[in-house]
Amino acid sequence: MRVLRDLGLLLRGHDFRRLFAVRIASQTSDGIFQVALASYVFFSPERQASPQAIAAGFAAILLPFSLLGPFTGVFIDRWSRRQILVWCNLARIPVMLVIAGLVAAGVADLTLFVTVLVALSVNRFLLAALSAALPHVVHPRRLVMANSVTPTCGTAAFLAGVAIGGLVREVVSVYGGARNVSVLVVAAAGYGLAAWLATRMHRELLGPDYDPRLPTVREHARHVLVGLVDGLIHVWARRPAAYGLLTIGSHRFFYGLSTVATILLYRSYFHDPGQPDAGFAGLALAVLVSGAGFVAAAFATPIATQRLSLRQWILTLLLLAAVAGVFPGGFYTEPTLLCAAFALGLSAQGVKISVDTIVQATVDDAFRGRVFVLYDVVFNVAFVAAAVAGAFVLPQDGKSYPVLALVATGYLATAAAYAWAPRPRLLQN
Repeated sequence: MRVLRDLGLLLRGHDFRRLFAVRIASQTSDGIFQVALASYVFFSPERQASPQAIAAGFAAILLPFSLLGPFTGVFIDRWSRRQILVWCNLARIPVMLVIAGLVAAGVADLTLFVTVLVALSVNRFLLAALSAALPHVVHPRRLVMANSVTPTCGTAAFLAGVAIGGLVREVVSVYGGARNVSVLVVAAAGYGLAAWLATRMHRELLGPDYDPRLPTVREHARHVLVGLVDGLIHVWARRPAAYGLLTIGSHRFFYGLSTVATILLYRSYFHDPGQPDAGFAGLALAVLVSGAGFVAAAFATPIATQRLSLRQWILTLLLLAAVAGVFPGGFYTEPTLLCAAFALGLSAQGVKISVDTIVQATVDDAFRGRVFVLYDVVFNVAFVAAAVAGAFVLPQDGKSYPVLALVATGYLATAAAYAWAPRPRLLQN
């Protein structure tokens, strides 16, 4: 209940409430959008999802902005962040309508992927602006609390959006309408609401604070490249942070491999490929259960780390992922896969929270932003690498005991490597 108590304290702040409302409306709409996207790309009757198609989809969605993302800070630190929140949400309305038109026309080629990439890139830009704006609406003493609570609530809002999107699909299907198109229209309306909520804040409230010493955009872009190299050198000198990044990268790879397998299982193993609605409903439930594991990690990690060191908690979560993937996940039934999905969600988010804390505690403040940019690149590239690997090792229906053994062994090997790494005093009990 600590998260709810902390949220209650933060919501007493008038400005925080307004910024928080923008986040909730925006991330709820993200969940609605993802329902339409997953349904159309992976579960349309006219398209047979394959490991190769899934890998291509994840690469198109995650890689480009992961590589361009480091440069977004140049603009977030120069443009009114309140205006960024308004215009980013407004910009996604026509993008959603264009995607809806492409879906209605049955388009599933490069045009669709590029348009989706635009939508998701705008989203990442907006989320970065939300994080940068937070210190302007929260007292410094409560900033750590706010950084813990708001991502958890954002995840909960995203899951609520998934549920809303699924409900819209079911309601529209009763009347014989275009389900995915309808879901996209609802998502567009949600982004419109988020834009309106952002206009309730004063234009200068969220910064950035004017600093005439800031370099030009061109100079700053060059400094970004130099800064990333400096950040890499710095994080390697701070071995706890380096080991943490390597651990989260490894975990993310095997989690990504499990994710691709799960999509294929619901598409072609648990249900007839000719009846994609049942498969999509099952996958949506699995996403919600996995999301519940993410939320549970936000509650469990502070409690667990009162008794265990961060290192011990990470090792525990890696072992949990290894065991849950095999038992009960290895039975390859829908109920057992849901149990595994919850455990993997708990493990993934618990490890991330712990590694976030390690990086924040061991990296110098002057390098912290650059290191977290590297963190973001590692986080996304590892997942895409897993999807590409899945294209080569996973069968069409996703069921593979060798891959299951590979994932479990990978988690165990990651735990062993992290356990044998030198133990910094800061992270010991």
